[in-house]
Amino acid sequence: MTTDVTNQRVGPAASESEAAVQVDNDGRRQGSRAPLSSPPPVPASPPRKRPARLAPLTPSLRITEPADMLKFMFAVGIECSYPIIAGNQRVDQLRDTGHYEMWQTDLRLVRELGLRYLRYGPPVYRIWTGPGQYDWSFTDLVMHEMRRLGIVPIIDLIHFGLPDFLHDFQNPDYPTHFADYARAFAERYPWVRYYTPVNEIYVTAQFSAAFGWWNERLMSDTAFVTNIKHNCKAAILAMRAILDLRPDAIFVFSESTEYVHPGSPDMVARALFMNERRFLSLDLLFGHDVTATMYRYLLSSGMSAEEYEWFRQQRDLRTHCIMGTDYYITNEHVIRSDGTSIGAGDVYGYYVITRQYFERYRMPVMHTETNRTAKHAVEWLWKEWMNLLRLREDGVPIVGFTWFGLVDMKDWDTALTKMRGTVNPVGLYTLGRKPRKVAREYRRLVEEYSTLPISSSKFPILTA
Repeated sequence: MTTDVTNQRVGPAASESEAAVQVDNDGRRQGSRAPLSSPPPVPASPPRKRPARLAPLTPSLRITEPADMLKFMFAVGIECSYPIIAGNQRVDQLRDTGHYEMWQTDLRLVRELGLRYLRYGPPVYRIWTGPGQYDWSFTDLVMHEMRRLGIVPIIDLIHFGLPDFLHDFQNPDYPTHFADYARAFAERYPWVRYYTPVNEIYVTAQFSAAFGWWNERLMSDTAFVTNIKHNCKAAILAMRAILDLRPDAIFVFSESTEYVHPGSPDMVARALFMNERRFLSLDLLFGHDVTATMYRYLLSSGMSAEEYEWFRQQRDLRTHCIMGTDYYITNEHVIRSDGTSIGAGDVYGYYVITRQYFERYRMPVMHTETNRTAKHAVEWLWKEWMNLLRLREDGVPIVGFTWFGLVDMKDWDTALTKMRGTVNPVGLYTLGRKPRKVAREYRRLVEEYSTLPISSSKFPILTA
């Protein structure tokens, strides 16, 4: 995921020095030539008292009924990123936000918000210990409780990192191994229907292979394209494996929806290139033909014509896919003449950028991630929701909305590059599991729009 407290560099992968990070007063990161700045002081850990809760929405919980599947998919996500960073350190947001100890409370909070859908990423590096070797002990407990509570999970199989034995996303063996893992997961939990095989492929490639921050920590166009093609191939092979076992499976591809504004006349051509490159992951996943410029870029960066044609032949999978659009206030950038970028804020906003992605792919859409820091969260929630409603009214088939995440996160002010324990207050609940004002507002929104339908005529795969 990317949050209110991150901003991505958008310059060429190989030709620039790494843009460093500074944090402004609104929590957005600005590109500069200085070293990484120190994040804000670590807030004191909240006392682990019995968490304050909203009053239960329903007197009892029940397994999801078929009729529920016809309704709009209101969701929340639990942040679960686990990349490797410098010093061979493993980030684990589930660990750092207390989920391993408080998972039962977290699942209960999901239901007390009136929600059924939960974006959830089991910690793959702890589960998948080697080829054909799995430790399901923790995941079994969580999945059993989800089912008991009537939670419908959207499972992130990969979320920014790989198990140790696969090393990183440059590994050409990763996609075939991953298909085996996906099959094993679907066999163990056959009741799961919704998956995000690989989360935010574009961001994974940017941070791991263009910026040099995560995993392989490389900075080249070849590494960037290799990361994207391996992740897209892995996702496609995983879809095939899951569909063998669950023919009605649905895949929600959460991806960061980006836009680059030129900061000067000499940056117009570069911005145009970056605004084509932002589509690469979804182009390959959905078998969409790229432009001639992007095709030359792919071939010059290590992708063969045969590999490209293989992706073009996977278009039949589109009928099982929802395009997940992630949008934060940091998703729009201004690229400057020196190659660095600064945050642009929401110049175009969710409406305009989502419309661009929809016009390209013509697929059902779900708003799969958004948040802002606590002081702006309520305003941002309603702003995103108003944009979503306007898109629906204008004919864009949006079937769901997600606040990401359930609880606060840590260290996203440095894009997870520094493990300092800095709390990022972007959750519906604090790390002590106390509700923020935005939690009450989100619950109110869900209650008021609880009968909002999806269109069964447009999406037979969702309502079959």
